[in-house]
Amino acid sequence: MTSQAITETVSQHIPVHLARRRFLAAAMALPACAAPAVWAQEGALKICQSVALTGPLGDLGSALHQGAMAAFQSINARGGIHGRQIKLESLDDAYEVPKAMLNLEKFLNDPDCFALFNCFGTPMVEEMLPRLKDGNIPFFAPFTGGQVSRVAGARHLFNIRASYADEADKLVQHLATIGIRRIGIVYQNNTFGREVFTGAELAMQRAKLPEPVATTVESNASDAEKAATLLAEGNPEAVLVGLAGKPGLEFIKHFRKLRRGVSLYALSVLGTPTNIKTLGADAKGMAISQVVPLPTNATTAVARDFVKALKNLDANAEPSHQALEGYINARVFAEVLQRAGKGATRSAFIDASWGLKKFDLGGFEVHATSPDRSASRFVELTVVGRDGRLIR
Repeated sequence: MTSQAITETVSQHIPVHLARRRFLAAAMALPACAAPAVWAQEGALKICQSVALTGPLGDLGSALHQGAMAAFQSINARGGIHGRQIKLESLDDAYEVPKAMLNLEKFLNDPDCFALFNCFGTPMVEEMLPRLKDGNIPFFAPFTGGQVSRVAGARHLFNIRASYADEADKLVQHLATIGIRRIGIVYQNNTFGREVFTGAELAMQRAKLPEPVATTVESNASDAEKAATLLAEGNPEAVLVGLAGKPGLEFIKHFRKLRRGVSLYALSVLGTPTNIKTLGADAKGMAISQVVPLPTNATTAVARDFVKALKNLDANAEPSHQALEGYINARVFAEVLQRAGKGATRSAFIDASWGLKKFDLGGFEVHATSPDRSASRFVELTVVGRDGRLIR
């Protein structure tokens, strides 16, 4: 398939299940030296995204995109922001850095791109950041819990989701609270995995827990069985799984064969509906940290709003944490745009983002402090129930 860019305007009500089969158009930063520093002030406001809609994390990226589309469609139906519609333009990178960088190049010369929104994946974001060093283009809510995007002084970078270290810390705190001391850690041999391991290790030191038995898994999962065997031989009471996609699925499958009774604790990036379905019985009882509330909890206002917007977008869509995260990111973006004022410049938008203090969407609070910290520290634990659904 060619990387044909297909623009999606949320007010056109394009079915999400069709959109997932296409490469969508996306955009990244616009260096001041490469193109004019102005953009169209009339018509729709374009924001741009590179995201995995196919590939090993395609289900996660598609859900994230779907949630954002649901939010923007709802906002546009009410007249947009200061009378302007918001158009989300996205391009599939299949969770591959070279494709993400090609997407970036395609939009470097686009004068209509107002901001970068919810670009997906730690390796991709890490590679993109040097191109954005001028800091004059908003890089809003990149989808990564990695410290790589939490840079002191980088005001154009606005992170919402809690970090991987926050998630690992929450998992370790829980294990320590229930009296678990022998913890195994398996983590991906990349930036994401190493940050999970570092966060977990520091949390274990604070909790005065013994050194963990730890090992890595390559991103192609070629050594997943070996890692499972090593950890099983270490006789842990629980294993923290710092893996995403295929490495996580392969490790869990092999580990369950060896030590079915040992509790597994995974991070949010592994807990997609597709992964849980693929694991089947091996997923039951697994604990998963989440960085947004349970989307099916009708007592949470933001979850209720999300489900309504999602069903308006696609009546057959299933609510998920990943889609809710995309929805929340879009809602926060719209709030910042509203505060930036009519005809806002990028600079005014960036300033407005740092003015968000204790902004409550109804069960999810955003509180901006500094670029090296996430605007949300929300982390809660869910468990995969007998029917494969996540419960609190």
